[in-house]
Amino acid sequence: MREHYTITELTREFGISTRTIRFYEDEGLIHPIRRGRTRLFRPSDRQLLRNILRGKRLGFAISEIREIVQMYREPPGEAGQLRAILRKVAERRAELEQKQRDIDDMLGELEAAEEACLTRMAELGVGQTSRSG
Repeated sequence: MREHYTITELTREFGISTRTIRFYEDEGLIHPIRRGRTRLFRPSDRQLLRNILRGKRLGFAISEIREIVQMYREPPGEAGQLRAILRKVAERRAELEQKQRDIDDMLGELEAAEEACLTRMAELGVGQTSRSG
């Protein structure tokens, strides 16, 4: 395992910009070693960055990610962190499931509106120009 990674190496590995990494640093989520103007990231910083990006993909806010990261550093430690992650995953899942139900309902309403329009157009003897489907 390597001792340090540069910001350029991490941006290439994770497909993110240096600006993104600096943002996470400014937010206090990662703390690279400074050698002059150069930032050197430890393997633990690299793993933390991986976890931050996973949290973002899951839809967690920066404040939620910060809370989880802080738990690992202080009591209740890793066990508390894992419980918090499970709680947040359940909350996020419930939000997404509700959005999915809302989208399904909306699609049903759109289909009903489309059918009503097509039925009325047929009654009027008006041809349709296009129909998506």
